[in-house]
Amino acid sequence: MRRLLVFGLGYSASRFVLRAGAGFGHVAGTARTPEAAAERAAALGVETLAFDGLSAGPALRGAVAAATHILVSIPPDATGDPVLRALADDIAAAPALAWIGYLSTVGVYGGFDGAWIDEDTPIRPTAERNRRRAEVERAWIDLGARAGRAVQVFRLAGIYGPGQNAVRNLREGTARRIVKPGQVFNRIHVDDIAGALIAGIGRPAVGPLINVADDEPAPPQDVIAYAAHLLGREPPPEIDFEAADLSPMGRSFYGENKRVSNRRLRRELGCDLLYPTYREGIRACLDED
Repeated sequence: MRRLLVFGLGYSASRFVLRAGAGFGHVAGTARTPEAAAERAAALGVETLAFDGLSAGPALRGAVAAATHILVSIPPDATGDPVLRALADDIAAAPALAWIGYLSTVGVYGGFDGAWIDEDTPIRPTAERNRRRAEVERAWIDLGARAGRAVQVFRLAGIYGPGQNAVRNLREGTARRIVKPGQVFNRIHVDDIAGALIAGIGRPAVGPLINVADDEPAPPQDVIAYAAHLLGREPPPEIDFEAADLSPMGRSFYGENKRVSNRRLRRELGCDLLYPTYREGIRACLDED
């Protein structure tokens, strides 16, 4: 029987469970507190265990020992990866484990002045959070090599989907049309992340690095304008990037300008995107929201 264990039942991982959970005989996941675990269990209908990132109890160690597939969706903290810190030996020794998926970010590449990049492009992360991500990617790949387990690192572009999208931001009055000449981003709908994970489980030898991004890197202001068009309203006024009131993290995103190729995702993993550009994805968000 296939048994899935998900570390971190957040937005993307929960959507994957909703789409793919029926393909497993048993699904378990973690949340940071017992209260959050109970909430996730009620929402998803799966066994949910508390994991605070510091220590793992007998129930979680038992879930690791029984797992055939593990998905890690917990970001690193200041000292590394919480899952590896608490459970690396247990995961390496899990007798039936066939696949480990790790959700990372295209932010590990850094900036490339708008040039196209792929998984063979040397990474040069600039933000500290992305340097930590790169270190954790290597740690998971190394664990897989030592333990003889298939590991796939999914580098995700900007995530959007139901409840987290430009249409919702416009309706709530939080959308801003910030313009930085030449700036583009890739995006990925949360359901296409789920599809990539399903495809990865089916082809575990592909990788280990896989970019999960849409077909069309686009300026962020275009996405806001398109969402406004769908809503039949005027888009918010353009704001020059230099004058925009952005947090340090928000400003750092605009410092990493690149076009991310999804050729491996499409050709080697055989993953067909439900939403190949932001247009299809935003239309779907309008309907679902």
